[in-house]
Amino acid sequence: MSTSSPAPSLAERLDAVLGRIDAAAERSGRDASAITLLLATKTRTPAEVAEAVALVRERGRRLAVGENRAQEIAKHADPLLAGNGVPRHFIGRLQTNKARDVIAFAELVHSADRDDIVDALERRAELAGTPRDVLVQVNTSGEESKGGYAPSLEALAPVVDRLGSSDWLHPVGLMTIGANTSEESQVRASLRSLRELRDALAARPGAPALPELSMGMSGDLEIAVEEGATIVRVGSAIFGARA
Repeated sequence: MSTSSPAPSLAERLDAVLGRIDAAAERSGRDASAITLLLATKTRTPAEVAEAVALVRERGRRLAVGENRAQEIAKHADPLLAGNGVPRHFIGRLQTNKARDVIAFAELVHSADRDDIVDALERRAELAGTPRDVLVQVNTSGEESKGGYAPSLEALAPVVDRLGSSDWLHPVGLMTIGANTSEESQVRASLRSLRELRDALAARPGAPALPELSMGMSGDLEIAVEEGATIVRVGSAIFGARA
């Protein structure tokens, strides 16, 4: 009688993800220790998040936690997570009426994807007296289901320059979600274009440096690392499938 193998533990899943990052970094001549592993904690319990944070810290890797939904921010006040010193990011599509909550929670907002969101975040940051870093989200795949500015200098330069002159929002890079396809060449093209756009924006005289590239998730993180990601957002590959 055959028996199924036990499901991998959280530690085993984490080590598999770190192995994937390390291999991709080696292939592309990069230092894997400089890449931030962002734990995407959507639907995860404080206990799950705390365990993953402890394991990543044991392995000495750069770490952040990120929420997709403003309504899940409250769980980070749990004693298991509060005051743990881990950078907190917001990585989901944002509505203007949630800008206050996101400014209070996140040191880095990945989803500055349209002008009204930039307006709301800036207003709430000023009211709170709390400057925040932001990433400008770019729709590099052109898919209608995804938010983000158009992938062109003409579309991006005005918002980057506006943020660069803001007292309350600081542009530190770009973010994208890779093309939703099994065709590796299309995924790679959508991620590579983010790096190329960042380089072109940063090369302009007086422009912000934009050091961060947030791209790559559980399914395409190797391609993202090879194309220059500085932050990879991983949830299910570490925590397992959502209930």
